[in-house]
Amino acid sequence: MSDFYVTYGVSFIEINIDRIIEMAWEDRTPFEAIEFQFGLSEDQVIKLMKSKLKPSSYRLWRKRVTGRKTKHDKLSDHPVRHKCPTQGKFRKK
Repeated sequence: MSDFYVTYGVSFIEINIDRIIEMAWEDRTPFEAIEFQFGLSEDQVIKLMKSKLKPSSYRLWRKRVTGRKTKHDKLSDHPVRHKCPTQGKFRKK
């Protein structure tokens, strides 16, 4: 068990971890959307990313998101709504 789980007492299933990582990589998904959906603060997402990514991938991600307006609702000129890529694809006819 990683320090992330021990420190925060959170037990996510692997699907949720993959989804959090995917959302963290997306340019237009703010950290606030991740917090709303999964209850993880920006600091917790950063720690999760550090524990799950290779060191080079983590450094690349941090460089990419640091100071990016679209990753923070408060810095953005207009709030961005996250939409899952599979949303609406499985509608019943």
